[in-house]
Amino acid sequence: MDAHTEQQAVLRNAMRTLNMTRDAFAQRLGVTRRALDAWLLPSGSAESRTMPEVVGRFVAEILAARPARAAAPAAGAPAIAFEGKPQLLSTDQLDLDIVHELFRIADLLEPVARRHKVTRVLEGAVLGNLFFEASTRTRMSFGTAFCRLGGSVVDTTGFTFSSMSKGESIYDTSRVVSGYVDALVVRHPEQGSVAEFARATNLPVVNAGDGPGEHPSQALLDLYTIQREFSRLGKSLDGMHIAFVGDLKYGRTVHSLSKLLALHTGIQFSFVAPKGLEMPRHLLDRLAVNGHVVRETDRLAEGVKDCDVLYATRIQKERFAGEAIEGYTPEFQINRALADAACKPDTLIMHPLPRDSRADANDLSTDLDRDPRLAIFRQTDNGIPVRMAIFAMLLGVAQQIPHDLRDATWRSPRPVGPDDAVFEGFE
Repeated sequence: MDAHTEQQAVLRNAMRTLNMTRDAFAQRLGVTRRALDAWLLPSGSAESRTMPEVVGRFVAEILAARPARAAAPAAGAPAIAFEGKPQLLSTDQLDLDIVHELFRIADLLEPVARRHKVTRVLEGAVLGNLFFEASTRTRMSFGTAFCRLGGSVVDTTGFTFSSMSKGESIYDTSRVVSGYVDALVVRHPEQGSVAEFARATNLPVVNAGDGPGEHPSQALLDLYTIQREFSRLGKSLDGMHIAFVGDLKYGRTVHSLSKLLALHTGIQFSFVAPKGLEMPRHLLDRLAVNGHVVRETDRLAEGVKDCDVLYATRIQKERFAGEAIEGYTPEFQINRALADAACKPDTLIMHPLPRDSRADANDLSTDLDRDPRLAIFRQTDNGIPVRMAIFAMLLGVAQQIPHDLRDATWRSPRPVGPDDAVFEGFE
């Protein structure tokens, strides 16, 4: 690993672990905010600088002086485990120490995700992508993450093209496929079905969405995005105000992310949904602890007023079971006029995608596409290093990464999107 990549990972991990904003961390180090920003910029930036060695030693001393953490998992035990096996099915499996470690690995893998470095730590390994429900982003994101670690991918999509359409059980499918591959990513329309796949195998399994249940990797990349953006903005997750908007009954990304955020303190949750699509009561009751504030409303402008994060979701019509939506009108749309009237200049606007981009859709409007508050493409980009980190942890290769990075030999564009130049410097 080159020195600049390592210094970025060290600094980000320290701020995350110490729960400090950039301003507070710079003050703790006795340096200016401008100096810290320069150390965190990509090596290709004209403003980037190398961190003095004495600062790196000081950061290590600060972290070493922290109170002892809870006991680490026993030797050989997976950090992320479901019933003792290296599998990620729910955010309930995670605590802040595991999240911080996963994000530390994601920071190390950021140059790989950005096409600047390559690694082959999973060379020879094969991922089985089992998607029994339509997917573009999630399926490709997991596949890309595994390939960028040096592995290869085999895919199956939809019930029609699987033996389950012939009556094969989940157990048989899982056990058979486990003989072909080294890890599984599973998406299934029925809540709890991915857990059935996981119980039928000893391989690493990742839940890529189980109906209205959970989507843990999406929640992790969302939290990673919020932390990266808040670091740039000088904000802390503790005490933040997040507004979730849209279909909160079936929106599994909201279910998973809200539980991850609840690991922090003093979060203000605003849940804004049409009548009939409100957040499940058992999740609301779970969030109303640890100093969190929970409120519900069906009034859009009121719910997103002065929020730090506006997280929009689409209506999951494919999961409806006879619901009649009340109050879901064309006014129930996140657009530039609403953001300017109700949100702050630095409100982060997110969406798990896909969004309905038609002009009359009650979703996230395209008139926000060049607004720097819109983070949806930075959000999807962050899915690659986070999912790479998940694989690295589950397959036990995380410790090899710093010694296995080398420069990419091809030329890649920067930025990757024609409209991304407006976001340059958002590190």
